[in-house]
Amino acid sequence: MTARRAWIPAFAILAAAIAILLAMGRNPICTCGTIDLWVGARNSPKTSQMLLDWYSFSHVVHGLLFYAILWIAARRAPVDLRLLAALLFEASWEVIENTPMVIDRYRATAAALGYTGDSVINSLSDIAMMATGFLLARKLPVWGSIALLIALELTPLLAIRDNLTLNVWALLAPNAALQAWQAGG
Repeated sequence: MTARRAWIPAFAILAAAIAILLAMGRNPICTCGTIDLWVGARNSPKTSQMLLDWYSFSHVVHGLLFYAILWIAARRAPVDLRLLAALLFEASWEVIENTPMVIDRYRATAAALGYTGDSVINSLSDIAMMATGFLLARKLPVWGSIALLIALELTPLLAIRDNLTLNVWALLAPNAALQAWQAGG
C-alpha cells in the first residue's frame, strides 16, 4: 500500500468514528460553546472536551506502544498498513471509552471525577495524538521512544497524579489507596 492510498482508509476510519460518536449522542464540541487548545486542570468540566489536556499524553503513549506491538507482531507489513491498524484500534477505543459503561467505570474507579465522556473534537484529537506517537516511534531510536514514553508518563503523574499506567490500573483493579492518593489525600 502506498502512502497516498493509505489516506483513503485513514479518512474512512476517522469518518466512521465521528459518525458513531455522534450517533451515540456525543457532543461535537464542548457544551460551553468554545474550542480551547489546552485545558490544564484535571477536574475541569472542559477536560476531555477540548483539543488537548493532560490525558493527551496518554494517547501519544498509545501510539508508541502500538508501533512497538505492531513492529513485533507484523514487522513485515508496510508501515502505512500498521498505522491504519493503529488508527483502527485507537478509533475503536475512543468509541468504547465513550459508552455509558466505561464512562461510569471511569467515574467510579479512576481519578476522573465528574467525567462525562469526550467531545467528538477531543476524540479526534486523541486519535491524532496516537498517530503522532506512532510516527515518532517510527523515527526515533528505540531508546528515544522509551525515554519519551517515560517522560510522557512521569509528567502527568507529577502534575495531576494520573497517567496511562494509573488509569489502566484503576480501571482493571481499583485500589482505595491509589484513589485516595490521586485525590490528594
